[in-house]
Amino acid sequence: MAQNFAHGNYSHTQKKARNSGGGRTPRDRARRELSQNFLVDRHAVELMVKAARPSGLVLEPGAGEGVLTVALAATGAEVVGYEIDPLLAVKLKARTGLRIVKGDFTSVRPPAEPFAVVGNIPYSITSKIVDWCLRAPALTSATLLTQLEYARKRSGDFGRWSLLTVESWPWFTWELVGRVGRESFRPVPSVDSGILRIERRPEPLLDDADGFAELVRLGFGGVGGSLYASLRPHYGGVDAAFARAGIARDTVVAFVHPDQWITLFGNLSR
Repeated sequence: MAQNFAHGNYSHTQKKARNSGGGRTPRDRARRELSQNFLVDRHAVELMVKAARPSGLVLEPGAGEGVLTVALAATGAEVVGYEIDPLLAVKLKARTGLRIVKGDFTSVRPPAEPFAVVGNIPYSITSKIVDWCLRAPALTSATLLTQLEYARKRSGDFGRWSLLTVESWPWFTWELVGRVGRESFRPVPSVDSGILRIERRPEPLLDDADGFAELVRLGFGGVGGSLYASLRPHYGGVDAAFARAGIARDTVVAFVHPDQWITLFGNLSR
């Protein structure tokens, strides 16, 4: 069963495109409204394809001008591109002959067969696309070019762990597998990007999704930032469980590794 890993939106305002005439044309306005920053660096495209390891069915949200779409298709994968900008969608389909769907990727029903998602996704809807991926029962992996800060936050690269990552950890791994500078895009955004790889585990680490979600949300929503203080009123055997998981009583919740959460869950009782 697909899990519901709810989380908030995560986006930053983009700077105006360089040399765009101040954004006065309809195309410039559309690019800003749709958060369009097209990938133009061949090396970055190669990094994305290498990280994605595409095979079988691959869905690409935000196909744009098709640089990544064509590169993915060249590997032999069955690529379906999604583009909300109707003009770009028509042009890309006519130029490449590939299957390009005009519309909002996040409103599409996920395929029933195994599939992967690969894309240079719009910063403004990163959270919506990630949530869509985590809900899709047949998703095998998602390789996404996101804001670098987002990729670092979700992958634990800052040394801290977010609620979303922890809650989904028994079913998915999160990894920052590459970095792409802002100069690799046109228009040039205000921040660098990261290649975030989300991969479904072959076998879940837990089978009690509801119980684990309750534990994680109590921990992150508790008192004083201390996981111990947050959980002690709700669970028995907290002292022994913390000792087995190697968590100090004063540890701030964000610094508890997802693997420690799983150990903790296995040793707590209600």
